[in-house]
Amino acid sequence: MKRLWVFSMFMLMVSSSIFAGGLLTNTNQHILFLRNPARGASTQIDALYSNPAGIAFMENGFHVSFNNQSAFQTRTIRSTFAPFKGFGGSEEKTFKGKASVPVIPSLFAVYKTDKWSFGGHFAISGGGGKATFKDGLGSFESQVAMIPSRLSVVTELPITNYSVESYLEGKQLIYGLQLGTAYQINDYLSAYAGVRVNYVNNGYMGYIRNIQANVGGGNMVNLNSFFTAAGNVALAGLTKDKELDCEQAGWGVTPVLGVDFKAGKWNVGLKYELNTHLNVKNKTKIDGTGLFTDGKKVSHDIPGLLSAGVSYEILPVLRASAGYHHFFDTHAKMAGKQKHIDQGTNEYQAGLEWDITKAVQVSAGLQRTEYGVGDNFQSDMSFSISSYSYGLGAGFNVTPKLKVNVAYFWTDYDSYTKKSNNYNGTGKPGEDILGEDIFTRTNKVFGVGVDYTF
Repeated sequence: MKRLWVFSMFMLMVSSSIFAGGLLTNTNQHILFLRNPARGASTQIDALYSNPAGIAFMENGFHVSFNNQSAFQTRTIRSTFAPFKGFGGSEEKTFKGKASVPVIPSLFAVYKTDKWSFGGHFAISGGGGKATFKDGLGSFESQVAMIPSRLSVVTELPITNYSVESYLEGKQLIYGLQLGTAYQINDYLSAYAGVRVNYVNNGYMGYIRNIQANVGGGNMVNLNSFFTAAGNVALAGLTKDKELDCEQAGWGVTPVLGVDFKAGKWNVGLKYELNTHLNVKNKTKIDGTGLFTDGKKVSHDIPGLLSAGVSYEILPVLRASAGYHHFFDTHAKMAGKQKHIDQGTNEYQAGLEWDITKAVQVSAGLQRTEYGVGDNFQSDMSFSISSYSYGLGAGFNVTPKLKVNVAYFWTDYDSYTKKSNNYNGTGKPGEDILGEDIFTRTNKVFGVGVDYTF
């Protein structure tokens, strides 16, 4: 039973994101991204994140933008493991986790005066939000599923069925505050330098309890009580209830650099975010796992990011854009999981924006995300699978100074199959215990924002 917690709870150290972007980075920080993900050459207020040097080409004045997004995701793991038959009669089980973040705020502000632009923005810059698995996970239950066969050998009593109560709730949020300055070098070129301060707030709560089995082929009994009464301390200890209640916190600084080149109908933006080195510190209330020692620090780096974007004005009312992101995942320390990353994440974007009238614009775009992770990175607690994302929306110029943006963004994920000859470490040396997990998910994001110029 101890191995169950060593495996499952360790995987909580890195949670996959419910937002767009890399393993630990959220790129959808403004509603304009939801309308069209190809924002790497923007010179509007969202450029403060997507193309920070582009704010140098905004109009003089004070610009602010407030946005809210609501994200909803379902994570589904279809697990096949023969011992699961002991609890429900089928070797295949489906475990679902729901993650919802109804309020994801972001605030942007830029002050432009001649060649200088000063800006700052606050957003949920990374993390996976909050997910709840009401029935636990296959990595929890697979260890318990081995009880009938293992205990039948130890006790020499027939045991065929088991049951367990398990639950897991995890959250991972990274709050980012970015400040920086852009300078317009000439009519064609600008440069930007800034920093983002990141604060990590993680929380994990879960349990495995009331482990039962039909010892001797009779009625189901609580194994901890059974072995305690029998005086078998070792087996009583392995089958006792286990709980976890832990918070993690830490912070780190991300240097951000950018350049923008503007010529006629073309605009090109480049941004580079350096790797963010940070650790998170455990604040543990209950730790039945032995893994979350109170006060212990764990590596939690945010990978560096190179972003490139280009836009072109096809007509005065029609614009096209394209972009590319590369996350330097292999250079970031992620509680030891970086050794299972073959290459960094790559993203490709394209989109269009059309001015229907002077007051109404519509836009749409898509993004392809390709992760470079291997089987040993993937688990039911933390999996990253490649996807296609689509966004569409509209902007309404309510007044010459006030604009409202609305958008809808959804993602179609690939499925990822992981087969194992030693499913979740349940096998003994030289023993094959076959199992399979198929990972997939759904994701939907709704957004509305207000831009205002003083």
